Amino acid sequence: MDKLYRPPSILAMQALSLVAEAGNFTEAAQKLHLTQSAVSRKIQQLESHYGVPLFIRSSRNVQLTAQGEAVLETARKVLRELQMLDERITPRERPFRIRIFVSLAVRWLLPRLTDFYARHPDLSLSIETVATELVEPSGDCDAYILYRPELPAEPTFHTLFEEILVPVCAPSCVNGKPAPQSLAELAQFPLIHGSTGQHEWTAWLQANGALSAKDYKHLTFNLDELAMDAAARGLGVAMTDLTLAQDLINRGALIIPFGTPLPTHGVYTLWLQSNGALHPARQRILQWFAQQSAGDAGARPDRE
Repeated sequence: MDKLYRPPSILAMQALSLVAEAGNFTEAAQKLHLTQSAVSRKIQQLESHYGVPLFIRSSRNVQLTAQGEAVLETARKVLRELQMLDERITPRERPFRIRIFVSLAVRWLLPRLTDFYARHPDLSLSIETVATELVEPSGDCDAYILYRPELPAEPTFHTLFEEILVPVCAPSCVNGKPAPQSLAELAQFPLIHGSTGQHEWTAWLQANGALSAKDYKHLTFNLDELAMDAAARGLGVAMTDLTLAQDLINRGALIIPFGTPLPTHGVYTLWLQSNGALHPARQRILQWFAQQSAGDAGARPDRE
């Protein structure tokens, strides 16, 4: 039978972290509401546990040894994980934290938040936006709203709406000319891209009978939000998702000049994290997102 491992105390790890941060025992003792000698004993317990000195002590301050640096790194990870665990499972009122692309936040979520708070005045959301094309998973969020080329077959992913590509431009004047009404006229206008890959325009042009996008002039952004704003300012014709553009279309800032909408396999999803699975308002929030998804599906054009 394996020997039972006995880890050092959590309080000793906290003492180590605070002494390393402050550079002395006095300030660490004040933060822990302990005497300086008590903090010193906690550090001695750790040194006895690992069998190595963790600090080089002088009359003015203390400095971590190489072994102390290694123990501190792990101690901080353990303390951080325990804190996040406490936040996840301890009943308390806190916002449901969502990380989301800027374009999705501005064009899809924000117009719907009035409805959310009207239905759930007792709940709150904390929205964190990212401008990168990749949303990195993190333990401090309850859910992500992001784009996936296809829906993963996992119950933690909840479809919000499917991607349907449409060209959009200003309603009156585009680059000094009337809005294009055909592929032939489109050749006179810059194609605006909301991602550096430029895949959306290529797919839509091929689906609508054009052979290639290489003969067009291109204006490329790394955010769909910037691409739609550029289109609304008359700088060219942007390719975007119909749902993301719908608010601007409804307000008359953008139009779909011509062409057939292109459904892709892509989906915009709510990706629930383990934090969110334990949030007390989880089910009500998921139900609200499902209602928004159903509303978007009803507003979509029929597929031929």
